Amino acid sequence: MGWVDALGWFGSALLVFSLLQARILRLRVLNTVACVILVVFNAVLGVWPMVAMNVVLAVINVWFIAKMLRERGDERAYAVLPVGADDAYLRHFLDVHRKDIDTFFPTFSGAEGAGRSAYLVQHGDETAGVIVVRDAGEGTAQVELDYVTPRFRDFAPGEFVFRRSGLFTDAGFRRVVTAPGMVAPYYDRLGFTRTGDTWTLELAPA
Repeated sequence: MGWVDALGWFGSALLVFSLLQARILRLRVLNTVACVILVVFNAVLGVWPMVAMNVVLAVINVWFIAKMLRERGDERAYAVLPVGADDAYLRHFLDVHRKDIDTFFPTFSGAEGAGRSAYLVQHGDETAGVIVVRDAGEGTAQVELDYVTPRFRDFAPGEFVFRRSGLFTDAGFRRVVTAPGMVAPYYDRLGFTRTGDTWTLELAPA
């Protein structure tokens, strides 16, 4: 097998692999790389219709990637909506994503309980995630759950929730402490400070 055949097989495999991604931004990026590889492969072979098709697909992907990255920093793209702990839609969402939630938040037992508040993180008409918070006293918000669906994990909804939504400061909290034992935490990117297996964010006054 020559390098041209190897390039073609690799590009095709990467194209298929990209379609298996649940995270949309990752899908688009990998698909774009695969299209560029297949442009080179087909150009070497002189298969110009396939070159044209992959060029168009790559351009479409780049357009969507740019759009996603713009929305990533646009606070109008998200909304945080309070819901009751016994809300039917909240229970349905938690049940649907239970396995994934257990993977990242093994200590989470449910949204019900004294002092707990639940919020849906919305992206348009789609639910991007759920926040469950407990008032731990002395101005501290204890995060019991901070779950984002795989589709939205590349779009930094946590930046909006913790930094720009006003969710915590409007409720009178001065600091946020994350759930203990979270798997693969991302809070260092948001300015949290690690203490043991939890992370703390000191909030600026509203």
